Amino acid sequence: MAGGRAKLRPATGRRERDAARCGSRKENRNRGLTMPMINRRRLLGTAMAAGAMAAGVRAIGGGAAEPILLSPGPARFDLTRRGMTEGMMGFTPDGLPPVIRLRQGVPADIVVENRLEEITTIHWHGMRLPVDQDGVPWLTQLPIGAGETYRYSFTPPDAGTYWYHPHCNTLEQIARGLAGVIVVEEAEPQPFDADLALQIRDFRLGGDGQFIELYKPRNMARGGTLGTVSTVNWQVAPVLTAPAGGLVRLRLAVTDVTRVYELSLSGAAAALIALDGQPLPAPEVLPVPLILAPGQRADLAVVMPEEGREVLLGFTKTSGKSELLATVRATGASLGRSLDRLAPLPPNPTPLPDLAGAERLDFTFGWSPDGTAPDTGGFCGDVPYRFWSINRVPYAGDAPPDPARPGRPLAALKQGHSYVLRMRNETQNDHPIHLHGLAMHLLGPDGRLSGRVQDTVLLRSHESAEVAVLADNPGDWVFHCHVIEHQKSGLAGFVRVL
Repeated sequence: MAGGRAKLRPATGRRERDAARCGSRKENRNRGLTMPMINRRRLLGTAMAAGAMAAGVRAIGGGAAEPILLSPGPARFDLTRRGMTEGMMGFTPDGLPPVIRLRQGVPADIVVENRLEEITTIHWHGMRLPVDQDGVPWLTQLPIGAGETYRYSFTPPDAGTYWYHPHCNTLEQIARGLAGVIVVEEAEPQPFDADLALQIRDFRLGGDGQFIELYKPRNMARGGTLGTVSTVNWQVAPVLTAPAGGLVRLRLAVTDVTRVYELSLSGAAAALIALDGQPLPAPEVLPVPLILAPGQRADLAVVMPEEGREVLLGFTKTSGKSELLATVRATGASLGRSLDRLAPLPPNPTPLPDLAGAERLDFTFGWSPDGTAPDTGGFCGDVPYRFWSINRVPYAGDAPPDPARPGRPLAALKQGHSYVLRMRNETQNDHPIHLHGLAMHLLGPDGRLSGRVQDTVLLRSHESAEVAVLADNPGDWVFHCHVIEHQKSGLAGFVRVL
């Protein structure tokens, strides 16, 4: 294993030890919020994307030789400008999730020091990595215990916009703040005058700015429990800056646990240039609205207006009301850029599947035949419901099975072979389906490759989609809905590549 613990403990008594670390959600909320300071000398290679300071986000990495440090732990932050929100979780002492900047083809070391009083892991969402770096507890690694340190080591093969989050007690840990953006810069610099990463997500807060119940079972059995306060980079309607007349790369990452965003951009000319980190064959007219589900990302090329004018990013709520998410204000003398000669981003080295020889596999995302869950002892924040399933099999849950026997895969794929996954949503609810470790090539209505490559595909009410996959990455790869309430209550499983 390329990554690993500083000390690997014997397996004897592991279930009891991990159960004690995880604890119940109620116990975790009532624990103290004392935060030990990070040694900031280990946050080497610090860089700041243009305009990012205005949104309160630091960038770390930037190709530094020293390891990048993440310290998931308790946090507090003034999310609503009405006082500190207690009971949050963050990756740094001030809580704010840093933007990790890596470079395509350059090895990266990321050290995770777990300051939580429960187990956790980090999953690098959308990145095609070796399976032992994927961050799924018990399936690909032992979880990181309270007070323990774990090192992830990998070389990103693809440039683009990705994100990182826990894959243990996922609903609570992400909902309380543990999510951040990863930018993998292209091997060769791209012609943008500014590069802004926007993490878009809700928090479930009451009128006093404090957390309310993170989910409701009746909503879990439907579309999920929506948040009450919408933020960008942990701020309500932040104002960023970018050069007037400049060509800006705007990276949008939806890290919400539930909401499917219908986004709009006004005040500037813009083009869609990448989805889920993967470049489009050519820049496209920005859809109205731009729909991004939990887990999805979109890169936009935006030409800023003249000095003092503003670009507005907003979304339409389920009530039909529009809400402002963020403002980008133009500053300085105009750079006079345009979209007229905008070239596509360099393609990533994602090998093409062979459609002629591809085997067809069917996956139905729907209701669970059994609404109750087995008693798992609360490992990794399991929930006591099984409302959802894949092919009528609800996920067993996050109980720690024998790592040598992780359960039955949804499908067994032969390494080097191609497959067409026929995905059908039989429900009236949205399901953004995410596949770890493998690239999904979307097929068009004619059954041919559309040129779009994604890791998360949104299936809306009763929709179907076909994607082609080349099984080029051996391992057990999680396949699940990224509405986390659906995932935790059964809409998950894994495929095995051997």
